[in-house]
Amino acid sequence: MIWQTKEWQNMLQASSQTEAFYEIEGTFVEKRKISLGQYGLFVVWTTQENIPYDALKELCKKESCLFVQVESYSLYPSPLLGGRLGGGQETWKNPPQSPFIKGGSNKEWYKVGHYKKFIPPYTAVIDLSQSQEDILARMKPKGRYNIRLAEKKWVKCERVEKTPENIDTFYELLTQTTTRDGFAGNTENYYANFLALLNSELFFASYEESVIAAGIFVFDTEVSLYYYGASGNHHRNLMAPYLLQWKAISHAKEQWSLYYDFLWVADPSNSSDPLQSVTDFKKKFTSDIRQVSESMIWISSPLKYFFIQLLKKIAR
Repeated sequence: MIWQTKEWQNMLQASSQTEAFYEIEGTFVEKRKISLGQYGLFVVWTTQENIPYDALKELCKKESCLFVQVESYSLYPSPLLGGRLGGGQETWKNPPQSPFIKGGSNKEWYKVGHYKKFIPPYTAVIDLSQSQEDILARMKPKGRYNIRLAEKKWVKCERVEKTPENIDTFYELLTQTTTRDGFAGNTENYYANFLALLNSELFFASYEESVIAAGIFVFDTEVSLYYYGASGNHHRNLMAPYLLQWKAISHAKEQWSLYYDFLWVADPSNSSDPLQSVTDFKKKFTSDIRQVSESMIWISSPLKYFFIQLLKKIAR
């Protein structure tokens, strides 16, 4: 997956998201600044192989980091995710027996938890082995309706060149989106590096020569990802984001991807999850909601970590 590639690490470095990265036994480790001049190590685990925990612990000490956080990501059945698809709730009920743990004393090893979550615990997925007709048939009626509405209104969706001008257009739409919906985005430099250094694509939805929605997608033969979306404040009645998603799903299928992953949906058991609104949008395309990620953390200085977490709560 994308998070365990050299290209991903280079993108984070170029965007000033990380201080450094290391490779241990084929595993990339990110060093990020957290708070009060402290650093943490972050690892995304994307295979069925055991992570080299002993080596991570030593690296944490060597780099004077406060903790090591390891996040899983898997769309497939595994012991880590309760051995089943579809959002099983059995993940890591008994961490000492988890296949995540390798060597060392279990008592001094990782506990369930995280400092900052980078990989979504839950996601919405489309199995691309289905025909396009079957994918459409399994959508909610409102999803199909909105796709057809955008087509009838002559909304045009296409993959565009990753030029500075097009990136400016995407960022302008994203600024409108973040202001309207009340969440934070990254810098324009980050998105420029994301598009330049990764196997990613930029799609535009246009109406009467004006770009009214845009998306950044990562296409891969295993899993294609919907990473970032943006829409303007005008012509929202044309439902351009729906047609944009359909074009990206179709493109992922053409690239022989096995799955299309929407990334980030609300916890199905939490009706007040702040992701509910975006989840409602994504669930119009698929009912396949899966629990795909958990996090574990080893803390080198529990007292210092507790103090930083306390300051985070006070600042909210």
